[in-house]
Parts: sequence; C-alpha cells; structure tokens
Amino acid sequence: DDMVHFVIEAVGGLHLPRLKVNRRGSGSEQFPPKMMLALLIYCYANGIFSSRRIERATWRDVAVRFLTGDTHPDHDTICRFRRENFEAVSEAFLQVLQLARAMGVLKVGTVSVDGTHIKANASKDRNVRYDRAGELDQQLQEDIKDLLEQAERTDQHDDDGGQSIPKEIARREQLREKMQKARWELEQRAQACAVAERGEYEKKVAKRETRTGKRKGPKPKPPKDTPDDHEQINLTDADSRLMRKSKREGYTQSYNAQAAVDADGSQLILSGHVSTCASDANELEPAVRAIPESAGQASAVLADTGYVNTEAFERLEKDGVDLYVSVSRDESQSARRYDYRPKSVTARPLKTVKDPRLLAMQEKLRTEAGRALYALRKQTVEPVFGIIKSVMGFRQFLLRGLEKVSGEWDLMCLAYNVKRLWALRSA
Repeated sequence: DDMVHFVIEAVGGLHLPRLKVNRRGSGSEQFPPKMMLALLIYCYANGIFSSRRIERATWRDVAVRFLTGDTHPDHDTICRFRRENFEAVSEAFLQVLQLARAMGVLKVGTVSVDGTHIKANASKDRNVRYDRAGELDQQLQEDIKDLLEQAERTDQHDDDGGQSIPKEIARREQLREKMQKARWELEQRAQACAVAERGEYEKKVAKRETRTGKRKGPKPKPPKDTPDDHEQINLTDADSRLMRKSKREGYTQSYNAQAAVDADGSQLILSGHVSTCASDANELEPAVRAIPESAGQASAVLADTGYVNTEAFERLEKDGVDLYVSVSRDESQSARRYDYRPKSVTARPLKTVKDPRLLAMQEKLRTEAGRALYALRKQTVEPVFGIIKSVMGFRQFLLRGLEKVSGEWDLMCLAYNVKRLWALRSA
C-alpha cells in the first residue's frame, strides 16, 4: 500500500517526449528517464530534496530501491536531470491533472488563489546597494593598482615575498566584476521598469491635457530609468528579493510562490508560478490564466486582501470569472467576535473604501452566499501550503535564478498533486 506503486504507475502512463535522452548512445548505459522522473516525484513527495540525499535514499530506502530497480544514480546525474527537464515536468503536471479529471476526482469550478514566501538559496547578508557597489568598485580599483605596484617593486628587487600577490589581485578583480555586474543588473531593472511604466505615464499626461484652467494639477513625473541609491541586489542569487510576510515578521531572502487550488474538494494545485515581487497585488491574473483549459474552466475565484487590483478585476470579470476578493483587511478583522489585538489597534477607525468597483466587491462578500463561498478559501488553499512546508518540509529552494526556481516549484507542485491524488484514491 506504499505510494511508490502509484507513482510508478502514474509516471509510466504519461507521454513525455521532451524527457532528455542521450541520443548519441555514448557513455555508460542510461537510466530510464521516466524512472528518474518518478524518483524525483517520490522523493520530493516524501521530503527528500537534495540530490545527495536522494542518492543516499537509493541505498537506504526500500521503496526508493524498489522504484529504481536497485540501481543507484549518483547525485550529479540526479541534479543534472532535474535541471534539464523542467519542460517535461510541466508536461507531467498537466497530464496528472488530466488523469485526476479522468478519475473523477477533479471538477474545476471554484478556485482559491494564495501565495507564500519560500526562502532562496542565498543569504540576505549578500545584498549590496547600488551606491555601495559603486564605492566598492572604486576601492577595489585602487587596491588592485596598489598591489600591481607592489608586485612591480618585488620583481625589481628579486624578492620572493610577492608570490601571493597575483592571487590577491585575481581575487579583487573577481570581486570587482561582481560589483560591476550588480550595478549593471540594477540599471537594467530600472530601465525595464521605466519601459513598463511608460504607457501609464502617457495616459496620465493625455488625461491632464484634456483639463482646462487651474484644475490640470501637477505635471506627472516621467518614469525614472536609473536606479535609486538604496536599490539593492543579492550577489548570490540576483533574482531573489528581501521579503517579509508582515510588519511583525523579519526579512528573508525569498521568492513569492503562488498556487491556484481547486476548492471543490480535491485540493489539487491547478497552476503555480514564482514571482520576484513580495506583494500579491499583480499575481491574481497570472495564476488564473495559467490554469490549463484541459483541466477545466474556473467559474469563481477566491483570494485575500493582498490580491486587490481593480484593473485585474475588470479583465478577469470581462472573461466571465466571478471574483470573491476581500477588499479590506480591517473589515475582516472587525468581523471577529473575539479580537485578540490590543485596544490601541482595534480602536482605530476602519479604512473607508471609495472606489465603486471595490465597493461592489465589498457588497458581494457581505451577502450570505458571498460569505459562505469566501469561507472556502482558508480551508482549501492555506492547508496546501501547510502540507508543502510542514509535512513535506519544503521551505527553501535548492536552485538559483528565477527560471530554475520556477522549474523547481513546478516539480514541487507536481509531487504534491501526485501525493494528494494517491491519498484521494486510497480514501
């Protein structure tokens, strides 16, 4: 009754032409690609993520030895296979959803969307500001110049004491390259943001020109295409960001992992993606759009206050999606019969909602049907993250860079879905 039998059966029935295979036929005999994928899925589902720990499990874990046919891929083979097969993982994710639908387990209708911060494989102490990177670049340039002069003096006096100088120069040159690259990447980010904000700026300018007299208001500022001095980047994983869950939490070097979950009973993940932004405000639409058409069409979408974005609401509702998004966090807190927060907080006046679109959403959630439907959110999507983090133990990415991290999150979602599907089948 172990899950390994279900994993082998499920992966064996998938059609995955994009799995990497050595077509040249050179080298040692290859491990079957589907066996390698099943190995990753089973190990991730059981909280074994490191390639070295997976290799160790092929010797020590009976179920893993059964899965691999008592063969033992080394950690380098496992790591390379995981890194090179993200497209196949995405295909497998889609086909597992189709399998769930064929089994009658998945019937997409109501969908819950939420996100969680997962630590990056980088230390927050490796962040450097734009201005500080420039200062260090100058300092390193001067140090390299001094070391070159010192090396020249030792050569003139035939002194053997300068043997370590070339290594010191190389180390500083390498660090200087990192500083220059950090500043360049921050400049690229600023330019990309300026391009993205250009359209909104032009709309504001055009709207201002239609006004007459003193009611024109101040002239909108054009988007800035250079980084501020306080902008920072991580030298280990440049795509990761400093994030914190709330004002009561500390900062961590993390990614924002998103998931859209079936709220009609199966609790399967329908789509997942990774964002480098700590806020969820722009993540609702990508999460809903990423739900595969073959899995079903979302009729109602539930999300918390962090996803409030009136423009995204309009686009989704135009496509027939019925949204239930909490508009005000203060209002949801005030609905509690017993509030544990201090009176200094509860006595504050509630924030008033003025936007007519948000007022309409607020009224929808106040209806009896709206409250009943929205109540499904916390009992469907939040347990999924609880299982992934606390039961399966996935709290930190092993890979670096947004592309690889996104692939690893797809693998994690696939492993969760297989584990959940096995539990539903066994129930």
